[in-house]
Amino acid sequence: MKASRILWASLTLAAASTAASAQSTVNLYGLIDLSIGRTQAPGGAATKGVDSGKMTTSYWGVRGTEDLGGGLKAQYALESFMRADTGAAGRFNADTLWARNAYVGIESPAFGTVTIGRNTTTLFVQTLLFNALGDSFGFSPSIRHYFTSGTVSGDTGWSDSIRWALPRFGGVGVVLSGALPEGNGGRNVGASASYASGKLGTGLAWQKVKKGAADPDTTTWQLAGSYDLGVAKLFGQYGQVDNDTTGMGYKITGIGATAPFGPAGVLRAQWGQLKPDAGAKRTTLTLGYSHNLSKRTELYGALMDDKLSGLKSGRNLSVGVRHRF
Repeated sequence: MKASRILWASLTLAAASTAASAQSTVNLYGLIDLSIGRTQAPGGAATKGVDSGKMTTSYWGVRGTEDLGGGLKAQYALESFMRADTGAAGRFNADTLWARNAYVGIESPAFGTVTIGRNTTTLFVQTLLFNALGDSFGFSPSIRHYFTSGTVSGDTGWSDSIRWALPRFGGVGVVLSGALPEGNGGRNVGASASYASGKLGTGLAWQKVKKGAADPDTTTWQLAGSYDLGVAKLFGQYGQVDNDTTGMGYKITGIGATAPFGPAGVLRAQWGQLKPDAGAKRTTLTLGYSHNLSKRTELYGALMDDKLSGLKSGRNLSVGVRHRF
């Protein structure tokens, strides 16, 4: 089925949701992020242009729930990345249609929520929660050092996976996940534990990736925390990635802060360092500002200095609009 037919079917489902019973919901939602700016890798040439997803990867999705009675709920989600600057689907040409999430599951007050299909990893969720630039692949040092620097393998979402989020108790949350090999190397396993109470938040995430016959096996752990002072919110992360295939190890450190600026603005700063057992060290610093025009639309600007030892720094700058629907 062509992508256009799938999109039409999804829109039809969303439009028909008002006719569904009170026990069921269907929602169409997403985010479009477009910016104008300058992109430069360390030691590389600078390019200028219009970019999609520098602050948050653009995507759209359909999700729904059904009340099964007795506290049970069925849920599902189908979410697709897109490149809004060209209208192309996916993050890159070979990306699958539903690469963000594609699952069905059951939710219960007693045992939590279990979803089966393609699920976002707990390591990625913790990384975006505990840094000042969130899930920005364009500007977050934390996201770039873990997921685009040749360290963690296995993508930010696992196919053929099972995710179990246990009920939260006293501010404590636990999530377990795994991906079956399905003839493509070994299996993936992951777990995270978090605690949130008032101004304090902490998290510990761990994962071991073996799935992907052509990809290296990696083991990753990360400890993270945040504290809201009122005038500013502080973030800290420390983790290690071990490439079990090559024997190379990486230590990743990140510190950052956000601070309110006026009634609708937020100042952002994040520093990160990626230190391998051998080879060049990578140090990245990003300063940014976001301004809410409404609950769904914001303007943003970001400046990043990305330094790899022995090479000239990459200087990146973007000014853009992020809209949620």
